[in-house]
Amino acid sequence: MKLNTEGIVIRENETGENDRVVTLLTKDAGVIRAFVRGAKTVRNRNMSGTQLFGYSRLSVYRGRDAYTVDDAQPIEVFFKLRENIEYLSLAQYFCELFAFFAPTEESADDYLSLLLNALYLLSNGKRPQPLIKAVTELRVLCLSGYMPDIVACGECGKFSDETMYFDCENGKLFCSECKGSGRAINMGVVTALRYICYSEPKKIFNFTLSDEGLKKLSELTETYMKVHAQRGFKTLDFYKSLLP
Repeated sequence: MKLNTEGIVIRENETGENDRVVTLLTKDAGVIRAFVRGAKTVRNRNMSGTQLFGYSRLSVYRGRDAYTVDDAQPIEVFFKLRENIEYLSLAQYFCELFAFFAPTEESADDYLSLLLNALYLLSNGKRPQPLIKAVTELRVLCLSGYMPDIVACGECGKFSDETMYFDCENGKLFCSECKGSGRAINMGVVTALRYICYSEPKKIFNFTLSDEGLKKLSELTETYMKVHAQRGFKTLDFYKSLLP
C-alpha cells in the first residue's frame, strides 16, 4: 500500500552503512516509522527531506512489517534551528513531545500544523521562547484529550479573581475562596491559558504577556504536561540546562 501525504521528521536513527530509520509525524497517518534506503549517500534524492526537522511531501510504501520512504520532496527544512543551540534543543523537545502525544496510524493534521507553526516561529525568532513552549505544550495536551477546565472556578463558577488557583492534577481552576491545593496565578496567566485553549489554531501564538508572566505560564504548562504524560523528557531537561 502506498501513502501520499505530508510529514516532518521528528526522530532519526542510523541503521546499517547507508540507511536511516525515521519517525515521521504525517498529516494522514499520524506518527509512523519508516526506512530511508541509502539516506546517507550524497546523491540520494531523499537526503534533505528525511533529515531531522525535514518537512516534505512524502510517498511512503507500507510493506508487511514496515514503511519505506520512496520519495521525499522538501517543503521546509528549518536550517535556522541549527544555528542556535537553544532553538535546536527546544525544537528537539517539541519533536519528542509530539512523538509521545500524537496519534499513530490516524489523521494528525492539527498536530502537524501546531508543530510546524511552533518550529517556524522558533527558527525565525518571531515569539519569545517561553511563549512558544507554553503554547505548544498546552495545545498538544488539548488535542490529546487533556484540555483543562478553565472557563470558571470549578466550585463556585466565579469567572475571575485577583488571584486564581490551577490544579494541575485535575485540570481545574479555582478562585481564592475555593483554592484547595492549586497553584496561585494572576489573571494575566489565566487569560493566556484560556486563549491557548480556546483560540482558533492560526491565532494561538498571538498574545503578549510580561516576562514574569511568561515564565509562570511556561512553568505551569510544563507541570501540567508532566502530570498527564506521567514521565519526563530528556530533551526538555537539556534545554533547561542551557537557560541562564
